[in-house]
Amino acid sequence: MRSQYTFTGQYDFVIDSKNRINIPSIFRKQLHKSDKNTFVITRGIDRCIWVYALGEWEKIERELSQLSSLSKTNRIFLRNHLRHAKIVSSDEQGRLILTKNLIEYANILKDITIIGVLNKIEIWDNATLEKSDSKQSIDEDSYEELSKRVNI
Repeated sequence: MRSQYTFTGQYDFVIDSKNRINIPSIFRKQLHKSDKNTFVITRGIDRCIWVYALGEWEKIERELSQLSSLSKTNRIFLRNHLRHAKIVSSDEQGRLILTKNLIEYANILKDITIIGVLNKIEIWDNATLEKSDSKQSIDEDSYEELSKRVNI
């Protein structure tokens, strides 16, 4: 499932009093007309918010629909990942409104970092990202193994 998007880079922003964040213009320029400036926001795995362009989310939905609902593991996985997903549209300034439950989940207070991670965008509270970065590292053997699978 190859993505049509290549979001990269890190950008610092502030969430405003109306829970709006700015999607960097370099990311918005990649959107297709069929996306209609629409995104899906949901919980990320690492206490951040994941943002997908509508076209990318539709691909993910097709993949997820292949999971059998007869499997308890599949049902739990789908429920846990889809229950927090919400379709949102950006305004003329490229701002999205984040839901209260996603803001609370990601511990967002004011200062945020927006990171492009190829097919998705991550929104982090600055302090949470700093803490995550300092705790998480890849050991040398794992890094070496991963680098063998990636042709850079």
